Amino acid sequence: MAKKKAKQHSNTIAVNRRARFEYFLEGNTEAGIVLEGWEVKSMREGQLNLTDSYVNFKKGEAWLHGCHISPLNTASTHITPEPDRPRKLLLHAKELSKFITATTAKGYTCLAISIYWKNGLAKADIALGKGKNLHDKRSTQKDRDWGREKSRELRQR
Repeated sequence: MAKKKAKQHSNTIAVNRRARFEYFLEGNTEAGIVLEGWEVKSMREGQLNLTDSYVNFKKGEAWLHGCHISPLNTASTHITPEPDRPRKLLLHAKELSKFITATTAKGYTCLAISIYWKNGLAKADIALGKGKNLHDKRSTQKDRDWGREKSRELRQR
């Protein structure tokens, strides 16, 4: 009899798929996130949305905006949770200066690509993005469709 494989649990909490469609992404970096207790509990339940999230820089610090963490009824009874509050990102000074100089250049923005667990800590994968035009989005979709069609043809042979 074949051995059953153990289930592999994914450490990924949420992925911003829209960012890959809307932007050309460059230079990924891992950043820590400063969270409250109820936010950690909600993230463990998968109550996180990154769709419109971006990173803003104020006074030499990185802040994650637009990240929505839905509060759990049982975990947040004694406080008033703010689901859309800006959350501080923890970066090394060299990485922070790299992102600040790049975002001051025309057309670049800093986006949160995904949030995941690493050694029990929540980490954010952030990247620089340059906006795509409509024709760029169409060519990306066309390439993806062609790749699917090509793989289907190769499987049939």
